[in-house]
Amino acid sequence: MENLTLLTDLYQLTMMQGYYFAGKSKQTAVFDRFYRKNPYNGGYTVFAGLAHVIDYLKNLSFSADDIDYLRSLGIFKEEFLIYLSTLHFTGDIWSVPEGSVVFPGELLVRVKANFMEAQLIETALSMFLNHESLICTKASRIRTVAPNDNLMEFGLRRAHGSAAGIYGARATIIGGFDATSNVIAGKMFDIPVAGTMAHSWVMSFSSELEAFREYAKQYPSNAILLVDTYNTLRSGLPHAISVFKELMSEGVQFGKYGIRFDSGDLAYLSKESRKMLDQAGLKEAIISASNDLDENIILDLKMQGAKITSWGVGTKLITSAGSSALGGVYKLSAECDGDKVIPKIKVSDNAEKITNPGIKKLFRVYQEGRIKADLITLEDEIFSSNDDLVLADETHRWKKTVLRKGSYTIREMLVPIFEQGKMVYEEPSLTAIKTYAQSEMATLWDEFRRLTNPDQMKVDLSDKLASLKKELLHEIRNEG
Repeated sequence: MENLTLLTDLYQLTMMQGYYFAGKSKQTAVFDRFYRKNPYNGGYTVFAGLAHVIDYLKNLSFSADDIDYLRSLGIFKEEFLIYLSTLHFTGDIWSVPEGSVVFPGELLVRVKANFMEAQLIETALSMFLNHESLICTKASRIRTVAPNDNLMEFGLRRAHGSAAGIYGARATIIGGFDATSNVIAGKMFDIPVAGTMAHSWVMSFSSELEAFREYAKQYPSNAILLVDTYNTLRSGLPHAISVFKELMSEGVQFGKYGIRFDSGDLAYLSKESRKMLDQAGLKEAIISASNDLDENIILDLKMQGAKITSWGVGTKLITSAGSSALGGVYKLSAECDGDKVIPKIKVSDNAEKITNPGIKKLFRVYQEGRIKADLITLEDEIFSSNDDLVLADETHRWKKTVLRKGSYTIREMLVPIFEQGKMVYEEPSLTAIKTYAQSEMATLWDEFRRLTNPDQMKVDLSDKLASLKKELLHEIRNEG
């Protein structure tokens, strides 16, 4: 991967210099990465982008050209630039695994490093995780409404730049898609690549029939013919049927074959096409569709009885239509003075923007194989399903749920990724991440997966953390 060390906001570097000359360059800080609201007004988010973060941290270093550029800005002192010239990431990272189902307000990534390094990585870390989690969640929503269909990502030409297209394609696979049209993403991440034909192919021949015949001869393993260039039911579909029957009679063995629509009333066209294909004895022919699809349109088409089983989803997936950004944030939660931990809290007039102090962990509680609630705790707390567990609402502590021992299971969600700058995490393959993400989705009750007005997961604080938060707020209020 290329060196992206300068992929940061200027204020990260000016704050680093400020910390350096304030004597904080060796002081350890702890930052939390979380988000405040699910995208698409949904009931969950699928966490993605961790592999991108890992690559970034492994390559974190300022080149001589980087230092020369920073020097040219006239902002940075030479002593600080010399410090930057030898900087590498030496801290600790804990994270939920990529593909995890997550919820607002809970700790997803914990960074423990000196102030300099922890500050520098905020921008890139936030960008990678925000973008890829957003696209992955969109893909997951589409998979939810088309659980058994073939899903292809077709968004590269509409992506907001090459990186968005490449890493967005990877995120869609984690979210449940089967393939991408993006060739470089296919090469980089070993993703299956897929595609059909363009209208220009059909228009370049003297007849639609000739165009179909030539394409099917050249690509019998994936002979999906685009039938809406001129007239879908009167021209395109009859010509496709003729070509398929003709080549079959000549002994051509098709792998996948069928038709694709990119315009028109997809429900009506698919139902009529299915009748005509079946009547022609082509019951195995695939009906595929594209044309500005998303989870809501696909759900509507299925409710109308559309006979489409393969979907090419592009613009609205790769550009995250319906939610332009994931509001992920990165906040200081503690400073360390030797073995002493000094918890930090950000206060706001908006209660939801008050942060949770201290070094924390995240536990997930299950009943009947489904998620019951998530629990944020302090680092030294231990929980076991061999004990009763009390879950209490963060704001109204009297609202409590008691889970009796043996009636639930509990899992710690954060796993170590880097320790003292060394990677200790065995990165899973993309296929393994996708499989894990599917298993995570299976732990959600249906009411959290619905597209409209989903339920919201309970994310509670342990009594110890809630008490610490209350204590710090009380101190701040008294000082004020």
